[in-house]
Amino acid sequence: MAGLTSPGSRGQFAAIARIRWRIFVNSLRTMRGRLEMVSRIFVAVWFGVGGLGGAIAAGFACYYFMGRGHAEWIAFLLWPVFLFWQMFPIVATAFTETFDSSSLLRFPLSYRSYFIVRLVYGSLDPATAIGSLWLLGMFIGIVAAEPRMVVPAAGVLMTFGAANVLLGRMIFSWIERWLAQRRTREIMGILFFLVIIGFQFIGPVSARIGHHAHPGMTQFAVEVVPFQRALPPGLAASALAGFSHGDVLAGLAALGLVCMYALAFFWLFHVRVLAQFRGESLSESVAPLAGPRAQKLPVRAGWDVPLVSGTTAAIFQKELLYLLRSGPMLFTLLMPLVFLLIFRPTPSKTGSGSFMNGAPDLAFPIGAAYALLMLTNLIYNNFGADGGGVQFWFVSPQPLREVVRAKNLVHATVLAAELILVWFAVDFIYRPPALVYTLATIAGVLFALPVNLAVGNLLSLYAPKKLDFGTFGRQRAANTTKFMALLVQAVVFGFIALTFVLGRYFHDMWITTLVLLGLAAVAFVCYGIALRRVDVYALTRRETLISELSRA
Repeated sequence: MAGLTSPGSRGQFAAIARIRWRIFVNSLRTMRGRLEMVSRIFVAVWFGVGGLGGAIAAGFACYYFMGRGHAEWIAFLLWPVFLFWQMFPIVATAFTETFDSSSLLRFPLSYRSYFIVRLVYGSLDPATAIGSLWLLGMFIGIVAAEPRMVVPAAGVLMTFGAANVLLGRMIFSWIERWLAQRRTREIMGILFFLVIIGFQFIGPVSARIGHHAHPGMTQFAVEVVPFQRALPPGLAASALAGFSHGDVLAGLAALGLVCMYALAFFWLFHVRVLAQFRGESLSESVAPLAGPRAQKLPVRAGWDVPLVSGTTAAIFQKELLYLLRSGPMLFTLLMPLVFLLIFRPTPSKTGSGSFMNGAPDLAFPIGAAYALLMLTNLIYNNFGADGGGVQFWFVSPQPLREVVRAKNLVHATVLAAELILVWFAVDFIYRPPALVYTLATIAGVLFALPVNLAVGNLLSLYAPKKLDFGTFGRQRAANTTKFMALLVQAVVFGFIALTFVLGRYFHDMWITTLVLLGLAAVAFVCYGIALRRVDVYALTRRETLISELSRA
């Protein structure tokens, strides 16, 4: 339907805005909608504090640099803004845009309107809000130091912000394209691990530069400047320096190159959006066969999972295949390894390094906790991937608690696999985790997992949300669920942290293990009670559950 005769762009934008507003207003009529609103307010306040704090710090730093005639040093501020703007949406997809604008292709929407909607809605995320606040703080600091820079600073920072927005949209659109097919997904996985390995060379390279330089920071800047000046943050800083020093031509040239980057990002994003607008389908499903050839195809037997029934094994197989075929979910589940690599301690003469260098035994517990956090969107939204097919669970002969138990078994299996990977990663990056810390961590997981599963099973029925495992940013639970999950994780991890502090205080981690095992026994009893009540809750919530997950 997209591209057919349709009203003007203003009418289309007004209709979309009016629909979104009515959806928001109508959602406030339900308890879930009001809880969603409360959770959004808390999240907005949280990010607002971070944005304002960073803006104030960036403003004072820019005032200091400009006051001493070193406008080019603003690159040290623009690079963190640039990296945060691009990396945060990928690392924290739970807080990114929730509106699936591709659903608008069913309506007679012009390409221009569709492109603008994709760009605007895709940019309404915390990274854009926080990055914009930081740039605003930098602008105030620059203008306070040199009032004549008001127009040049506004032009440079606005162009730099636009380039960041376009780059972020372009990255997401192309990553979705590459992860939609198996071959490109494998290539992306290899590149992903190469980037992770590349982090290991940052420490040695920095140490080498510092060894040959005095002072180290000045020499480091001298050696890096030729490279960073060719990229948007360095070019934006060069433009500000040119205008500040009175070299207008140099400032305009650098600003023009930033504009060229923005146009390149715009064009690449346009290529992807246009292909999607024209009906591009990247499905890997095999077309059904008809006739005698279809009858010759062998029937594959399902998995034989030990200690569970055939029905549970079939559901287990389906859920696990969902995850294994989702590139974005695999990327998310590998984030604990990235976390450990980022905080890898770098040996030095003074013995300093990351904060884990002083307590490497805590690397495995922290990695395990992060692995459990990465499963939050799955555990707290069991039926999200089923979509409209959730209605078949209500007409099938097995109780719904068996379905939920199978899904929980998948979550436990994935967490166990992640813990094994984290253990070997800690062994490779830091040192082999001590036996007492390994057992204490396992005891903590045995306590935290059933608590999360019990609460997640209930919230999956009371606050469901349709998921799309094939697209970045669409694997999130509902806002109410995320808010409740944060509260549960805060309480659970608070108890676990308290037991670890107790064990380290008495220099006996077996105390921690025994206390956590006792809590785990209580948690499993509560999980069993909650699981037996699933059928009752599901029957009372079935209409809401089916209607919510069947949304287009």
